[in-house]
Amino acid sequence: MMVDFALQLQREKGISAEEAIVEACLIRFRPIMMTTLAAICAALPLAFGTGTGSEMRQPLGIAVVGGLLFSQMLTLYVTPTFYASMERLIKLFERYRTVEAVSR
Repeated sequence: MMVDFALQLQREKGISAEEAIVEACLIRFRPIMMTTLAAICAALPLAFGTGTGSEMRQPLGIAVVGGLLFSQMLTLYVTPTFYASMERLIKLFERYRTVEAVSR
């Protein structure tokens, strides 16, 4: 969602990839956090549960909470960085292709 939003901002406003991804992160931060926190809160009783059969369900709850936290870090840190890096790489290849076409 963040990348799609950044692409839309780039097309509509004509801003750079870095500016677009920063704005997309600021706008999409709250919905991303709310969704993840709702899922984590739903899995916490499973992770911390006690009682009959809890030893079977606890590993699942811990794995769900850990996976959600890990994916949240990927979403908030790695995705914007990767998006900006790929945009720079595309511009570098386009510049190289233009220089190569002119030199022929």
